[in-house]
Amino acid sequence: MYSDKIVGKRIKSIRESKSITVEQLAERSGLDVEQISRLEEEKDLPSLTPLIKIARALGTRLGTFLDDQDSLGPVVSRRDNYRSAVSFSTTQASSHTHMDYYSLAPDKTGRHIEPFLIHVASQQAGADNFQLSSHEGEEFIYCLEGTLEITYGSTNYQLSEGDSIFYDSIVAHHVHAAGDEGAKILAVVYTPL
Repeated sequence: MYSDKIVGKRIKSIRESKSITVEQLAERSGLDVEQISRLEEEKDLPSLTPLIKIARALGTRLGTFLDDQDSLGPVVSRRDNYRSAVSFSTTQASSHTHMDYYSLAPDKTGRHIEPFLIHVASQQAGADNFQLSSHEGEEFIYCLEGTLEITYGSTNYQLSEGDSIFYDSIVAHHVHAAGDEGAKILAVVYTPL
């Protein structure tokens, strides 16, 4: 079954298959040895930024950590068959339930973009001190339901149903629901190797 737990196992498997030590991966990715160990041992779930750094350091696509099978042809995702969500987190305890990601192409081999259906949890009281993240690449977000707020650098953008935004993800950013209601979005993330 596709789950959060697969990410740490995949990181460790790929690292070991390339004969890379945890220390070497830490040096290449710019992350701490302890952080990588905790990810591999499935004690922590990474936010997208460290996961992208690890993928680049291992010379693999971000999607490799989420893949279940390999398919060369088209991949159809049916609404009733979404696999269980992956929740990426940061070191902030409140971020563990912030967003649930449903990969829309986990079986597609060699993809260069990552399409996700994301359920964004409603804002919790006092949760307005967001930890911004940045990574190489681009992101496209289309708001399907609810109202979304994107902090991009020092500017905030609000999206309502039917609105979209496309941005360079190297600029520090954060995506969260606006107000007390959650939101549902379609997000497409591109990260160069």
